[in-house]
Amino acid sequence: MTQLSLIRKLCRAITIDGKRRVLLSGSIHYPRSTAEMWPDLIRKSKEGGLDAIETYVFWNAHEPTRRQYDFSGNLDLVRFIKTIQAEGLYAVLRIGPYVCAEWNYGGFPVWLHNLPDVELRTANKVFMNEMQNFTTLIVDMMKQEKLFASQGGGPIIIAQIENEYGNVMGPYGAAGKAYLDWCANMADSLHIGVPWIMCQQSDAPQPMIDTCNGWYCDSFTPNNPNSPKMWTENWTGWFKSWGDKDPLRTAEDLAFSVARFFQTGGTFQNYYMYHGGTNFGRTAGGPYITTTYDYNAPIDEYGNLNQPKWGHLKQLHDVLHSIEETLTHGNISTIDYNNSVTATIYATEKGSSCFLGNANATSDATVDLHGTKYTVPAWSVSILPDCKSVAYNTAKVKTQTTVMIKKKNQAEDEPSSLKWSWRPENIHNTVRLGKGHFQTHQLLDQKDAANDASDYLWYMTSVHLKKNDPIWSDNMTLRVNGSGYILHAYINGEYLGSEWAKYGIFNYVFEKSVKLKPGRNLISLLSVTVGLPNYGAMYDLIEAGVVGPVELVGYKGDERIAKSLSANKWSYKIDLNGLDNQLYSLDSSHASKWQEGDLPTNRMMTWYKATFKAPLGKDPVVLDLDGMGKGFAWVNGHNIGRYWPSYLAEEDGCSTEACDYRGPYDNNKCVFNCGKPTQRWYHVPRSFIENDVNTLILFEEFGGNPARVNFQTVSVGSVSGSVIEGDTIELSCHGQPISAIEFASFGDPQGTPGSFSKGSCEASKNAVSIIEKACVGKENCKIEVSKNVFGSTNCESSHVNTLIVEALC
Repeated sequence: MTQLSLIRKLCRAITIDGKRRVLLSGSIHYPRSTAEMWPDLIRKSKEGGLDAIETYVFWNAHEPTRRQYDFSGNLDLVRFIKTIQAEGLYAVLRIGPYVCAEWNYGGFPVWLHNLPDVELRTANKVFMNEMQNFTTLIVDMMKQEKLFASQGGGPIIIAQIENEYGNVMGPYGAAGKAYLDWCANMADSLHIGVPWIMCQQSDAPQPMIDTCNGWYCDSFTPNNPNSPKMWTENWTGWFKSWGDKDPLRTAEDLAFSVARFFQTGGTFQNYYMYHGGTNFGRTAGGPYITTTYDYNAPIDEYGNLNQPKWGHLKQLHDVLHSIEETLTHGNISTIDYNNSVTATIYATEKGSSCFLGNANATSDATVDLHGTKYTVPAWSVSILPDCKSVAYNTAKVKTQTTVMIKKKNQAEDEPSSLKWSWRPENIHNTVRLGKGHFQTHQLLDQKDAANDASDYLWYMTSVHLKKNDPIWSDNMTLRVNGSGYILHAYINGEYLGSEWAKYGIFNYVFEKSVKLKPGRNLISLLSVTVGLPNYGAMYDLIEAGVVGPVELVGYKGDERIAKSLSANKWSYKIDLNGLDNQLYSLDSSHASKWQEGDLPTNRMMTWYKATFKAPLGKDPVVLDLDGMGKGFAWVNGHNIGRYWPSYLAEEDGCSTEACDYRGPYDNNKCVFNCGKPTQRWYHVPRSFIENDVNTLILFEEFGGNPARVNFQTVSVGSVSGSVIEGDTIELSCHGQPISAIEFASFGDPQGTPGSFSKGSCEASKNAVSIIEKACVGKENCKIEVSKNVFGSTNCESSHVNTLIVEALC
């Protein structure tokens, strides 16, 4: 990488080494992938036309216990930044240290919440001291390795302090504004020599630069006229939550948003996410954020190119880079054609570049520019590098569509080859004896009691009843107000029932009929969190666990008598015995006594164990957990995350037709997967797998059947492309040979991948034979689409001939 000069803030661009730049960036979060994946992910990002990689820094991952730090393995931030540098890319370091990111507790360690007299994200000395300590730690670490651009060659060109505070600061009042000013002064005092940004902060104090996050940021204007127009999060898709459908943002709409941003003076644009990755372990937040964080990004969860999104954006990036000089130095003029149609001309003495934008969601437009007429499809932007010829239109996807498939593990017969052993989770001491770690005479917030050491917290109390007690009757219930977000209840060692919340509504009432006995009755409640909240004003104060009241209720005719247990003496036990004893670890001295045969199914609180051989090849590995309920999975001791395939996506509201890219997008516009498991497939990085025998451990909380569990690999199944006459079609099986041509037609073919058909007119030559000769047996191929190659068609003269090809890999 060339030596970088001090980066200066300019109205129209960011200057690096004296050269004005428009920068394209993509978010990759280092803990959501493995260190072994980083070089390939970053290389594919560079090949996709990116200049920079943007990442958050995760406080709770690096300081899980106060003043005890972890920068090992996937948390090796320095290694990640140096991997970016090795590929010749820049880095944007979003320290925060609040990150949101659908990450557990927004990236804050829960011990921070439990410090005496602390208030988070406001003018509070305890919090600010901890925040400054961590921010300074990260900055000093980067300085020590000379990773800031100002140090003569480092890749970090931008850093961020705080994150989206402007969205939520109102309720914090004057203390919020004081905190914001403190953040700016604290960051500035660290003298990193590159700009600090504050996204979604319209009142960002100088010298902080406010930036935009959202689906579209073309209308965004920074609060300082001397600041560049920056877009830190262009949402390439959306995250998934348990019980929700799969969102999809089309390549056409995403490209439209980018082109509009640069048409209107943008200088830095970052994709959130460019690679989403996986929420391993307990890192998913929300609550109820899934283990997958694929985000419909240009590079998918497993590291494969998500086509056509990756390729369509790459072509856009190439065009934007080709006119960088004009964009950053040209005089700007705009022509308004009405009906949301505009032309923007960037002109220098050397030449001009033009954008033709049509933001109308329904009507194509004909634009007369300098005496030449151009058709601009609805909801699209055309880019003319020389203001004469259209080099790119956001609505015209010329790159291939890739369909990924899952293949059975060829190293062994699946799924019957998985031979299971099992053992029950030992809950005897808790549900029958009420033994815990500590006691109080009140109900505790689960964050306070467990300090985020586990998803699981037992609340146990006993109640003594006599038959002459006012509540005693033949009709008694246990009533619990919870916010856990799951509750399992036991009375005198017997399972009573369970309750769990729906996404977005986490307070619930559990009430079940109980049979109590005269004398002592033990009530054991297992509260389960599924990621702590990560967003919103004072989100850190949202209660979790058995928040109360807890009551025994007796019904006598129309009379209802309640006995509160909230102020009882409660005993607490953090975690489950199996987790505490690390049954998932091959080195655990407790990981014995596994039982063979009589495999129980649909049984709560059960551990399962199996061995498997490493899948052949290098394709990404996924674990199919169809048939299981909810729990955790480990491969060779690596926690691959929470699983919950029994939680089905909502039955209604899915898109029944292909997504229409036209018109404003949000995460409810194009959704799929109704009525199916929210997440069935779970990524197992190759680095977690040994060459010979591997061990899979499942902890099943709800009850499931492991008979259908198996390992598969993800690979390219087919590729297809649609190109008009005069263009070139390119097909690639991404490292595999093209094995066959499933469909090819030149004329007016119809349909979508997997269901293409010939139209009413076609070329005289056999398109399948032509494509087979050019492509079969090759990893990639390129063919000119013309009548010279495919022959004349019997289509009407006004028709624009199209070639559609579908190839198997």
